[in-house]
Amino acid sequence: MLDPRHPRLAQVLVDYSLAIRPGDKPVIYSTPQGLPLIREVYRHALRAGAYPTARLTHDDLLEIKLREGSDVQVSYLSDLDRQEIEHFDARLHIIAEENTKALSGVAPEKMALYEQGQAPRMERMMERFGRGELRWCVTLFPTPAHAQDAGMSLPEYEEFVYGACLLDQDDPAEGWRSLAMEQQRIAAFLSRHDAIRIEAPETDITFRTAGRIWVSSDGHEDFPDGEVFTAPIEESVKGTISFSYPVVYGGRELKGVRLTFREGRAETVTASEGQDLLEKVVDQDTGARFVGEVAFGLNYGIRQFTRSMLFDEKIGGTVHLALGMAYPDSGGRNQSALHLDMLLGMGDGPVYADGELCYEAGRFIL
Repeated sequence: MLDPRHPRLAQVLVDYSLAIRPGDKPVIYSTPQGLPLIREVYRHALRAGAYPTARLTHDDLLEIKLREGSDVQVSYLSDLDRQEIEHFDARLHIIAEENTKALSGVAPEKMALYEQGQAPRMERMMERFGRGELRWCVTLFPTPAHAQDAGMSLPEYEEFVYGACLLDQDDPAEGWRSLAMEQQRIAAFLSRHDAIRIEAPETDITFRTAGRIWVSSDGHEDFPDGEVFTAPIEESVKGTISFSYPVVYGGRELKGVRLTFREGRAETVTASEGQDLLEKVVDQDTGARFVGEVAFGLNYGIRQFTRSMLFDEKIGGTVHLALGMAYPDSGGRNQSALHLDMLLGMGDGPVYADGELCYEAGRFIL
C-alpha cells in the first residue's frame, strides 16, 4: 500500500527543492531500497514536463570495488560519469542504505584513493552549480539500517524523518520559505562581520570571513535542511575545537575528536577512539587539514543525533566544521577530495562577531 508521505515528499522535492521545469533533464541516484520514493519523484518530474533518468546502484558494488580493485581501478572515473556531469541540469541523490557499515572494513587508503578519483567529478559539479547551470539536492529514504543507526524502530524513524521534512504541515514548502526568511536574517547579520569566535567546553576557535559569503541552506541542496554556512579565510583559523559527537567516516566512528589549528592548518589532530584512521583521513591530500566549511545548525525540530549528517548537522544549537573541500557558493578556495563534517553541541557556549555577543544558549540573539 502506498504511503501517502512518499508522494508528498516527492512533490516538495520536485517543485520546491529542485524547482523542476518543463524540458529539464533531472537524474535520480539511489539504491533499490529507495524505490518507493524514486517512483514518486519520477512520476512528479514527468508531470512537471521534465525528462527524468533514474540510476540505481547497490551498497555491495562499491564495497567490492574498494576491497578487490587495484589502485588504478579504485581511483578510476568512468567516461559515463564525466559525461553525465555535463548532461543533466538537476540531480537528486536519495540516500537509502541497506547496510550503513558496508565500508567499515575497507582500508582508509582505499577510501582516500576513491575520493581522489571522484574529485574531478565533484569539482565540475561545483563549478556548474556555482554558475547556476546545475541544481542538486540530497535527501534520505528511511531504511531499517538508518533506523538502527539512530537507535529507533523503523516506524519511529519514519516519523522523525518526515517530521524533519515538515511533511506534517499543511503546506511544507511554505514552512521552508518561513525558515528561509529567518535564516537569511542571520546570514545577513554574519555577512556584515569579519572575526568570528566560538567558545564551548574545551573549545575556543576563531576565524575570519571578510569577503566570504554566508549561505542560508533552506531545503534546496539538502532536504531536510536548516543551517547557515560559510568558508572561512583559510589561513585565519586558529585555536582548538573538541567535537562532542562521534565523527562518522566510511561507516566507522571516530570519538573524542579534537583539532588544534595554527595559521589555518590542523596541526594537531587527536581522537580518543580511531586515532590512526583520523590521521590517515586528514593526510590524504594537502587541503584535507584546512577548513572548508563552518556552519550553525538552526533546525530546532531536529533534536537528536542519528549518525546521519544530513540530519545531525542541522540540529538546532550545534556548530559543525568540515575539513577539506569548500563549497564555491560560499567563496571558499580550499580544494581537497575530502569533505569531513564534524559536529559540536554548543550548550551554553557563546559566539562573538567582531567582539559582539550574537549567540548564546544555542540560539542567535539578534
